[in-house]
Amino acid sequence: MSPTPPLDTLEPLIDAVREGIESAGWPMSGLQKTTSREFEGRWDGEDSRSAYLFFHRDDLPEGVAVEGFLDETSDGLRANLSLVVDLPPLDRLGDARALLAGLSRVVGDCLPEDYRTPFSLRLSVAGPGADPARAAVQARLKLRVPAAALRAGAGAVQALAATTARAFERALAHPELALLVREAAELAGGSGAGGVADDEEEGEGDGDGDV
Repeated sequence: MSPTPPLDTLEPLIDAVREGIESAGWPMSGLQKTTSREFEGRWDGEDSRSAYLFFHRDDLPEGVAVEGFLDETSDGLRANLSLVVDLPPLDRLGDARALLAGLSRVVGDCLPEDYRTPFSLRLSVAGPGADPARAAVQARLKLRVPAAALRAGAGAVQALAATTARAFERALAHPELALLVREAAELAGGSGAGGVADDEEEGEGDGDGDV
């Protein structure tokens, strides 16, 4: 059997990630592609192509998604897979340090070992007249696809994407996160949080270039 060729362009990487995550039960709900050019001096520059993939499940709250950020540059391919979860407003969460400690336990208990798995909290406020205490809070648990998986080819990336999507499901069921997800969904189904920002662009969170 001939060895699997490495992934070296964006489109096969998109297919591998999509097939892996969908095989774990997360249908793709959106795809965005962008092309950008970074200028160095007057004429020299570097082109990059990026893709954002969005996956949702009907049996989960609207504020829960799996996202992929994939990037093709002259230095090669890079990829992140993220679980994105809307949490209750800031004034209902208490100490941010305790929340981050809880997320750390979720990541340590649920995400695959031996990978880079950063996590973050994002706070957004609708504008200067909004109450900062009612800021919207979003948690992101991320797995960075290693270069070794990209070199191993589409099958390796597909398998890792499926494994990561199942790990994200375990994270959603973890006691440290499950109650917050449920509370956020109940609040979203009611009157909502008056001071939160509601016009964030999809995908901007993972296009941070730190894959």
